[in-house]
Formats: sequence, structure tokens, C-alpha cells
Amino acid sequence: MKFECILYEVKNKVLTITLNRPERLNAYTGQMQADLIEAFDKAGKDDDIRVIIVTGAGRGFCAGADLGAGGNTFNREVRNNKGETEGIKDDPEWMRDGGGRTTLAIFDCPKPIIAAFNGPAVGVGVTMTLPMDIRIASEEAKFGFVFARRGLVPEAASSWFLPRVVGINKALEWTFSGRVFSPEEAKEGGLIRSIHPANELLEEANKIAQEIVENTSPVSVAMTRQMLWKLLGADHPMEAHKVDSRAIYELGQGADAKEGVESFLEKRSPKFPSKVSKDMPEFYPWWEERKFK
Repeated sequence: MKFECILYEVKNKVLTITLNRPERLNAYTGQMQADLIEAFDKAGKDDDIRVIIVTGAGRGFCAGADLGAGGNTFNREVRNNKGETEGIKDDPEWMRDGGGRTTLAIFDCPKPIIAAFNGPAVGVGVTMTLPMDIRIASEEAKFGFVFARRGLVPEAASSWFLPRVVGINKALEWTFSGRVFSPEEAKEGGLIRSIHPANELLEEANKIAQEIVENTSPVSVAMTRQMLWKLLGADHPMEAHKVDSRAIYELGQGADAKEGVESFLEKRSPKFPSKVSKDMPEFYPWWEERKFK
């Protein structure tokens, strides 16, 4: 499949998505958004993909929204509707934040996702990674939640994700100031897992990915990802108990649970037969799809 603004490469059951506008530090555009949403949807349905790595081409990860349109960059009435707004505001879909569309697609993807920050990630360049599962960075990386310095607010649903990733106080500090900060500060604040020399970054990302590929059940990992993310907003542990009880009951009867136990007892590597595309528990998905309104 051909994409305009990303590279899509699968090797050893790992998909590497590379943001590919290096001449603009991989600045985010509407086309990049469309490419990313399609890529995560496609990867989520492909049983030959177990893990997704996201990185950037050239010296940047993503410099945020492309500001080439100048002062009207974020004026959707000018840019999206070309001044023709009569009647269109009856449908709230037109005003939806593009970064949020992307993060929701990532949030719903059943595959584990690793962000490998090879360089600067600011604005949507960092908020789009918040629903990813593991974030690692090169020594060349920098981060910034710069919205207040542009007269905006955090987007891409980051007001939900960021406090859950780093805690409310750190989230407020970074978004209030809008300053750009180092990978060391990002690691101390819990945004990233680890820092690596630039030439070792993707090697580390693939090492993490292969540990998942070689040792775990695809269905177990897909369920675990959805359970941990979707239940973050639950108001009582009983909600988690309802889901994990049903999951243990159904998966416990399955071929993967049998293989997991037998391979352990026989001291061999597991060969899990179940597929995410057709072997998820019958009650999956257990949540109601949310609508924008």
C-alpha cells in the first residue's frame, strides 16, 4: 500500500511506520493524518503484524502542525470550509480536531505500539504518541507541549491522555509553560521509558518488539492493551473485575492458554495458534462506541 506522508514497512511481524516529510521535520498535515488513521486501521486487522513502531525520517520525529498557512493555520472556517459555513455547522463533524482523530484511531488499535523519538517532537508531534504504549527517545530528541504559546489548548485528546501518563501536576507544568524540554526531563517526568544513542534507537525498539512477538499470545496482548487503556476511566475496580473475569473464563478454554501452559511445562518456546482477527472473546468489544457531538 502506498502512502503519501508515511512509510509502511513490515519485517519479522513488526510494522515500522515512519513519518516521512523530512524536509519539514515531518510536520503534521491533513494527508499525514489520513495516512496514519488508515495505517493503524490496516495494521490492527493484519495478523502478520504483532507490534507497531512509529518513528520519523531525517533529524526530526514531528515538528507539530505544519504552519505553512500562516496565521490561518488553525482557523478551520477559513481553511476547511473556504468561508462557506452556512449550514455546515449543523454537523459538528467538520470541527473535529484532526490530531484527536489520529489518537482515537491509535487508542482503538489492538496492537502494541512503540514510539521511537529520533528527534524533536512538539505539539501534535508529541500528543499523538500519548496513546502509544511504550515511548523511547534518542539523545537528539526534544519535547514540547507548546499550545499556550500559540494561543491554543492541548489537542489530540491529550487533556485525557497526558495526566494519565505523567500525572496531573507534571501535565499542568508542561502545558502551562509551553516550553521545549530535554529527553532527560521527559524521562524523569515519566513521558519516556529510556534514552539511547541515535544509532541504537530503532535497535532498542525492535528488541522490545521482538520480546513481545516471540513470547506472547497475540490475543492476550490485544485484550490486555484494550483492558488497560479502556478501563483507565472506570469509576470502580468492579468494572475491571467484570471484564477480566469474562476474559479469563473465555480465554482459559482456548488453544492459547493450553499452549501457554504446555510450553512452559515442556520448557520450550510457545507457538500460539489464535488470531486477533477471528479469536477474540465473544464479548469483545465490551464498550460502547463514543460519538462526537
